[in-house]
Parts: sequence; C-alpha cells; structure tokens
Amino acid sequence: MKSEVCVISIYVPNLNKAIDFYTNILGFELSKQYNPKLASLVHGELPLILEENDNATYTQDISGVVLGLRTEDIYEKVKFLKEREVNFVIDEPTNCPPGKYISFRDPFGNVLEYLQFENL
Repeated sequence: MKSEVCVISIYVPNLNKAIDFYTNILGFELSKQYNPKLASLVHGELPLILEENDNATYTQDISGVVLGLRTEDIYEKVKFLKEREVNFVIDEPTNCPPGKYISFRDPFGNVLEYLQFENL
C-alpha cells in the first residue's frame, strides 16, 4: 500500500502570531480559519495547516522536520528576512547538492529553509 503526504501541519502556541508570520513574512495566503485554533494556508495542492496547541513547546536546538520552500532568488530572500529580523540558523546561502539554501526559525522555533535549485 502506497503512502502519500496529504497535509503538512505546524503546531504553534499562538495561531494569530503564526498566521501573521506565515502570511506577512513568508507570503502564504490564508485559505480558511476553521476555528480560533485551526487555519489552513494556500500551499499549492498540499494544504499547510497551522494548529494552536497549548502543549507546543520549542526548547530543542535541532528540528527533526524542516519545511523547505522554493525561491528563485535566495539572496533577495536573505535580505528580505533580515530586514524583518527573522531568527536565522544559517543566514548565508550555503551550497547543497541541488543548489543553495538558508535556514531560519518561525516565531515559535520551527525550522524552515529556502532552497534555490540550480543543479536540476
């Protein structure tokens, strides 16, 4: 039996703050807010769900799951994120097998990456 990813959920301690970051900083669009603790963002065909959870804590230094976002200009993304004082893990575009990447955290400590594909 084949498994497919059908949704990406991000647990956050404050839904409104998360919606603000993911829409105003990362450029996602709010698709639907189901209730005060659950919202869906436009993310192609795979929904990105933000769910407020009182037990969401972020004290670890390393994340086991990283959300990767594609960009056509990684240097422009670095500049944009630095202007908004985003907390970087890796703030200089770094080579990786498919191109370059940077890593940063959302306001709750979740690690995200922007990737610029060059070697496809």
